[in-house]
Amino acid sequence: MWEWTSSFAVQAVLLVVGGAIAGFVNSLAGGGSFLTVPLLVGIGLPISVANGTNRVGVFVQCMTALLGFRQEGVRTLSTAVSVGPLLLVGSFMGAWMSSTIPDALFQQVFAVLMLVMLPVILLNPKPKPIEKPEDSPARIGSFFGARVLIEQSCYFALGLYGGAVQAGIGIPMVFVLAAVTRVDLVRANSIKVALVAALTAVALAQFIYADKVDWVLGLILAIGTGIGGYAGGRIGPRVGDRLIRPLMAIAVIGSALRLFWVA
Repeated sequence: MWEWTSSFAVQAVLLVVGGAIAGFVNSLAGGGSFLTVPLLVGIGLPISVANGTNRVGVFVQCMTALLGFRQEGVRTLSTAVSVGPLLLVGSFMGAWMSSTIPDALFQQVFAVLMLVMLPVILLNPKPKPIEKPEDSPARIGSFFGARVLIEQSCYFALGLYGGAVQAGIGIPMVFVLAAVTRVDLVRANSIKVALVAALTAVALAQFIYADKVDWVLGLILAIGTGIGGYAGGRIGPRVGDRLIRPLMAIAVIGSALRLFWVA
């Protein structure tokens, strides 16, 4: 049982501050969990419990980011519903796999993914804007069936990765939304937040069932991610996150090396 001590107070402050940074970055693109999961491991949680506990913060961050986007006049529900089912199936399967493999193996896999995804997070590639997303030939015509198959396969793969790891899911999801589903980049970013919230809810349920969630640390983390997510939804589209990415790169590299070291 947790007791309020000076060391726990320091841990709580670290989680709130780290969560706020991660929530801000997540609402703009992705990769914030590459900060918070190693932070939870550093506090003393096994990697599988840290992975599950982190989903509490991610879910709250998504909810507050959606509130921020709605207040900015961005609506997302119809597109999110149309691409969501296979995403959620993949999320459940990914969460089940990551909650059953040995901690030492998953910790090394997570560290490798941190380094592999770092260039993607830093470059944050985006497809070129399209003039008329809803009227695009990619959405209608003789190849409609093939397009749907490709689209749904992409979302299933995203769900599988998001359920298992989650970290960095936002960047490829925005890319698929813009390049495959053919929505504009402003709406793609807000739809991404809605989809991540949905897949996180499914994954979190699996982690709860597997007893892989520390609710005390998760709710403290959620305070920070909620603040950061709301700030990202309100001011992120206007300010951007270029200043925070170099610092994030240093933190991700250091965290990955530490995970290798203690695995």
